Amino acid sequence: MELEPRALEAYFTRLMGRPVAIEALQPLGGGATGAAAIKAFGYGRPLCIDFRMGDERRQVVLRQVKRNGYGHELDADRMAEVWWSFGAFNQLPRHTQAVDMVGVTRSGWLESLGHVQELLLLTDYAPGAPYADDLLRIRDEGRCTGLDIQRAQALGSYLAQIHAVKHTDPLLWRRRLRDLVGDGEGIMGLADGYPGDFSLATEHDLRAIEEAANRWRWRLKPLSHRLSQVHGDFHPFNILFAEGDTFHLLDRSRGEWGEPADDVSCLAINYLFFSLQRYGALEGPFAELYDAFWEQYLSLVDDPELTAVIQPWFVWRILVLASPQWYPTLPDSARRKLFTFAHRLLQEERFEWKEINRYLKE
Repeated sequence: MELEPRALEAYFTRLMGRPVAIEALQPLGGGATGAAAIKAFGYGRPLCIDFRMGDERRQVVLRQVKRNGYGHELDADRMAEVWWSFGAFNQLPRHTQAVDMVGVTRSGWLESLGHVQELLLLTDYAPGAPYADDLLRIRDEGRCTGLDIQRAQALGSYLAQIHAVKHTDPLLWRRRLRDLVGDGEGIMGLADGYPGDFSLATEHDLRAIEEAANRWRWRLKPLSHRLSQVHGDFHPFNILFAEGDTFHLLDRSRGEWGEPADDVSCLAINYLFFSLQRYGALEGPFAELYDAFWEQYLSLVDDPELTAVIQPWFVWRILVLASPQWYPTLPDSARRKLFTFAHRLLQEERFEWKEINRYLKE
């Protein structure tokens, strides 16, 4: 975004509390010589600004974080970089001082954010009860209703609808795969959350999962054509059902674009998760719901690659559900089967969704 001198003057006048006149604007880094000329790539995009307040002259640098494939693919990444820099620069002796955090509005106006200590998100209130309540009821009663089937189908239809929206951006595709494996909320971060003395998932077991998942990341990297609109955390606690099969969603995660298998696996694994707690396998009403969800989704999409890419996404969700930190009361028998599922799945070329119980056998 190009910044107008009048917008800069208005911002500095508010910041300094007295009239400011801009005298010069000079991009830094252009036409560099010597050591600066060797560096062909950089994250920053600095603009040197000379301004005058009465008889006093001052020189400052306004820095923008450019979009790149090194952890700054999203707007939120770049905002986080500015937030971190503002808080850290002035804590280190001899470091250039940070003066302010600056927000740029859609109209090109500059706003000071330097006094902000926290960002809060204000949303509408969504009525309804978590879908997890339905699954708990079905687990305890051992049966599902016609409405339960309709709701599973509605969720399948919804995912088919949003996944039909595609996007072309190899940077975001690679970022999504990297987050799957290496992010703090991804496979490595979840593995780090397991206790060191947890016998059901030893250090060796978790390291094997990480290594296999990273091999899958390299396998999936060429498939950027799969980048689609996603929710990103489509589990039963983020789905609120009101009347009938009408629902609202909470807490979309990790950006707009990703892999459809992320959403599909996130919901599908929960039918198994709740079923394991009663039956020790996918059986009874949960098998009905699982089948209804898959059949509805697949009837509306043309995605022959889905079952050949879904494996690491399932494993990511398994590490959440099997974690003693996230679900401390889950029976060990259910955890063992989830881990068996994870290890088996990472070795499979294609996931046969109708034969899910086969992957639970040790």
